[in-house]
Amino acid sequence: MAGQAARRGGAMRPPGSSMRAALARSPAASFLLAVAAAAAAVGGLYFWVVVSSFRLPDSGVAGCRPDGEGSWSVGMFYGSSPLELRPIELEGRSNGNSSAWPVANPVLTCATPTEAGYPSNFVADPFLYVEGDTLFLFFETKTTASLQGDIGVARSLDKGATWEFLGIALDEAWHLSYPFVFKYENEIYMMPEGNKKKELRLYRATKFPLEWTLEKVLVNKPLIDASLVQFEGYWWLFASDFTRYGVEKNAELEIWYSNSPLGPWTEHKQNPIYKSDKSLGARNGGRLFIFEGSLYRPGQDCSGTYGRRVKLYRVEKLTKEEYKEVPVKLGIEEPKKGRNAWNGMRYHHMDAQQLASGGWIAVMDGDRVPSGDSTRRSLFGYIGFFLAIALVVFVGFVKGAICCSVPPSFWVPQSRRESSRTLPVHRFNSKVRRYFNNTGRYISAIKTRLNEKTWSNMLFFWVVALIGIVNVCIAVHFLCSGNGAEEAYTYQGQHSQFTMVTMTYEARLWNLKLFVEHYSRCESVREIVVVWNKGNPPRDDAFDSTVPVRIRVEAINSLNNRFRVDPLIKTRAVFELDDDIMMTCTDLEKGFRVWREHPERMVGFYPRMIDGNPLQYRNERYARGKKGYNLILTGAAFMDSEFAFKKYWSEEAREGRDYVHKNFNCEDVLMNFLYANASSSRTVEYVHPAWAIDTSKFSSVAISRNTQKHYDVRTNCLAKFSSIYGPLPQKWEFGMREDGWDK
Repeated sequence: MAGQAARRGGAMRPPGSSMRAALARSPAASFLLAVAAAAAAVGGLYFWVVVSSFRLPDSGVAGCRPDGEGSWSVGMFYGSSPLELRPIELEGRSNGNSSAWPVANPVLTCATPTEAGYPSNFVADPFLYVEGDTLFLFFETKTTASLQGDIGVARSLDKGATWEFLGIALDEAWHLSYPFVFKYENEIYMMPEGNKKKELRLYRATKFPLEWTLEKVLVNKPLIDASLVQFEGYWWLFASDFTRYGVEKNAELEIWYSNSPLGPWTEHKQNPIYKSDKSLGARNGGRLFIFEGSLYRPGQDCSGTYGRRVKLYRVEKLTKEEYKEVPVKLGIEEPKKGRNAWNGMRYHHMDAQQLASGGWIAVMDGDRVPSGDSTRRSLFGYIGFFLAIALVVFVGFVKGAICCSVPPSFWVPQSRRESSRTLPVHRFNSKVRRYFNNTGRYISAIKTRLNEKTWSNMLFFWVVALIGIVNVCIAVHFLCSGNGAEEAYTYQGQHSQFTMVTMTYEARLWNLKLFVEHYSRCESVREIVVVWNKGNPPRDDAFDSTVPVRIRVEAINSLNNRFRVDPLIKTRAVFELDDDIMMTCTDLEKGFRVWREHPERMVGFYPRMIDGNPLQYRNERYARGKKGYNLILTGAAFMDSEFAFKKYWSEEAREGRDYVHKNFNCEDVLMNFLYANASSSRTVEYVHPAWAIDTSKFSSVAISRNTQKHYDVRTNCLAKFSSIYGPLPQKWEFGMREDGWDK
């Protein structure tokens, strides 16, 4: 056998190798593999360019996973009235230890219990217990181990700016949520929702806040979101029966009354008060409260999605026989940033309480995705992959049919002589063969048309291939890109905000409108300040913005205006950004996170390496070649407004400012020299953006279109500033961060 193979000039082949070779030579298989490879390549490219730019790392190894119930977190609000509450970031509360100037919502997230060793997917249903100057926060935390709700507790010693997670206060074998906590006759009680047990239970604190014992069962009924209030001589219990079905789900409300919160409880004669409209706020949305003699009830608007928003109602009549309430304004501004806001899609629970000082404090939960979002994304993702695979199979089948060769004898009927000798069953087979003969003619005609190498046939196959690639991109987007939000990064468990400052003039107004519309949606942006250097300024309301836009008109046209001291800026962090640079909100959040680690530095996205004798101004490619940088362009950089602006307008910087104004260039170079002159330690840090677009390239109003001339002017600036303020540091290497953001 081996000798025969050798005489044929061939070698022994492993079993199946001839089949693989035939498939490799098959036009159908080749086209099939080409389409699949193209789809995979484009899908990978789409993930790298688009999806990965918007992804955030998990807050914990085991916690904060995507969940069909949402990604709830908790925020703080303050006010002189429960009807006029402001979020914590507008109160100017700061925490120097965590670089939060100011502290911003949310103040409690899934990362809080997760990092304390209690992995959680979300935190929701917050209730406050006030004890002097100490705040205790009880909330539902969905554990990753059992995927059920437990009751967690955190403590704040600074009126809600920072929270310490104390542990799990209550853990049962069934789901727990809505931990209504109250005090009665010097005892502290908790009435959590646990409808899986089909009873409403009351627990008493034996060692507050972490140890509780079952006191009694209040009602033998699966009531949810139960709230108590003492009003006009009775204790009133508001809750919903969760055994309802259809339109009554999340649309039912019942009232019970008693002389004591310990019972016994009697049903209201009008029960159920509501039972048919989810948008009416029937299901409780937090603790009832009394303000100026009137009773108010928060309720959930569940239209469209569960927990869409909190509605507030003033109770006009509450007796054993009657109940009437009317909607009133909640007094909390609606979130405008959509999924980029921590409560942009839903907020369904509020607990407002009056402090001993007379002011009001409130906690509210919020979510950036609607109910069932992760399930829908998985469904659409798998459908996309299924359709892509189906299209590849379809293309392969069609190409295989075109290339398939069927012997002509298959379609030829038996001869008349043979037919005469056959049995009846064979005569039936003859009819079948005649039928196939006619079918074969049609197939041959179709093959002839498809085999023609016409533009129409080629276009057909490439359109099918394109549809398959689009489906792969859709699948990658829904399965890998998360909920679509560009979220803020926390530092030491807290969020903060910054002010964006950009400088422009009349001819670049179209750039500015794109700029404001895009960046105002970034979660940590609090305000956009436009330094207007020349021309007639636009109105503040001329922009599509989710944050305040302030136009600061300058008396003279100077680049020094970029760093002018501005007492109206309320954040310590300022992000200076040219109006023609567009990048993702996630990149901005990365830069802000890095700056909060080192607020004494300038943190930016465009590195330069300045060296040589005399000093030469070079681009980023040169810095990459030198494997380091010592200057950051302030056209896209975070800095401390209190330090940087005062330093720039100090007496020692006067000569440098005059040079900048004269040459209309180098204000960012001067700022780098001033930072380096003020410290012997590191003063700049680089963050690599996923992508950035210079929109000025699409217009004729760019300031530095002549790159070489622009670089020559900056080289002269280097000589001037180094003679006044001393040299820049030697070099800081790329890739020094563990997270790889500076590579």
